[in-house]
Amino acid sequence: MKIGFLGGGNMAAAMIGGLYRDHAIVVVEPDAAKGAALVERYGITREVAPVLLLTCEVIVLAVKPQQLRAALSGWSVLSPGQLVISVAAGVRAGDISRWLSGHTAVVRAMPNTPALVGAGMTGLYALASVTAPQRAAADAVLATVGQVVWVETEAEIDAVTAISGSGPAYVFLCIEALEAAARDLGLAVDTARQLALQTFFGAATLAVKDGSDPADLRARVTSKGGTTERGVAALEAAGIRAAFVQAARDANARAAEMGDLFGKDA
Repeated sequence: MKIGFLGGGNMAAAMIGGLYRDHAIVVVEPDAAKGAALVERYGITREVAPVLLLTCEVIVLAVKPQQLRAALSGWSVLSPGQLVISVAAGVRAGDISRWLSGHTAVVRAMPNTPALVGAGMTGLYALASVTAPQRAAADAVLATVGQVVWVETEAEIDAVTAISGSGPAYVFLCIEALEAAARDLGLAVDTARQLALQTFFGAATLAVKDGSDPADLRARVTSKGGTTERGVAALEAAGIRAAFVQAARDANARAAEMGDLFGKDA
């Protein structure tokens, strides 16, 4: 399969790294140094003109969302069999279809930054006319950087953005906080960092491998009258659950706002 990338940034590079061994890859990246680095590392083809991607079976739109409309300007009509996958946050599939003269084989993807280490979580939404083989192709492309989940409505992609798209930042904030708490208790900086990172990594790994409800896992480590019970009580009293809910609601609202902003006619 011939796959073209419009944009060669970090997310595109991560996807290319998972695909180049089995597929012919073409990338359009205006930054000469960045494009050359991709060619050298993966042995792929770099083109300058975006319209040259129109020979590809799958086209991945990986430019910044505010640049996407201009980047697609002047493209000729795609064939129905060509699949367009957009990883541009906040840009709606219908708007992309409109900018592509009504081309409807469009899938919107919301990957997250752990994709850079092959541990991503991507939400996918397809316009109604996307065929089963095209959905399978989109699934295969994004599965190279982690796990994939499909949603039925585009509004759900905004929710995916709020949870797994923005979620790594929430986790990093929690790691920062736990590390700061460790230093406050007198631990050395390096020790505090190691304890915080490995605690989050270990807990997440256990949750994935065990498969139990997180509430059950929490109960197992929260002995009555013990240290964990006291610590969890402090977090609950501080309103940690409500804070996460509000963070997700605000991020979801902003995702919808971005869709309105990027999709409006100039």
